[in-house]
Amino acid sequence: MKPKVYTQLYCQMIFAVKHRDRLLRKEFREDVFKYISTTASNMKHKSIIVNGVSDHIHIFLGLNPNVSISDTVWEIKRSSSLFINNKNWLKNKFNWQDGYGAFSYARSQVGRVYNYIENQESHHKRKTFKDEYTTFLKKFQIEYEDKYLFEFFD
Repeated sequence: MKPKVYTQLYCQMIFAVKHRDRLLRKEFREDVFKYISTTASNMKHKSIIVNGVSDHIHIFLGLNPNVSISDTVWEIKRSSSLFINNKNWLKNKFNWQDGYGAFSYARSQVGRVYNYIENQESHHKRKTFKDEYTTFLKKFQIEYEDKYLFEFFD
């Protein structure tokens, strides 16, 4: 009998709308987040929570070890852009910015991360996306250069 693979990999992914346009409107945002959650589940990830505000999103997953993070982000961006554009919710074409952040967590942190992502609306009344994103990079000790970050206008 061949041994099975057992994993417990939790990852938060963050990415932004192209040009940081505030295109993820409240009236359809929940539909987009549900679509993204289903896309992740179809890739055999465990979708824990997808949430965000008008210009960026957070996706928290239990990762399928057979699918890379970059392939996951690529597929979510591709398919959700098509979904939004096919719905004709916007006058112009919807796209995500290039790039993303991905941060790993232990099982003991799942509740805290879930609550953080769930409360994005109230969180961003106090903190800009740039402050939030650079705080993540510093907390996880990721070296970065400002010129290679998202387009920040706030």
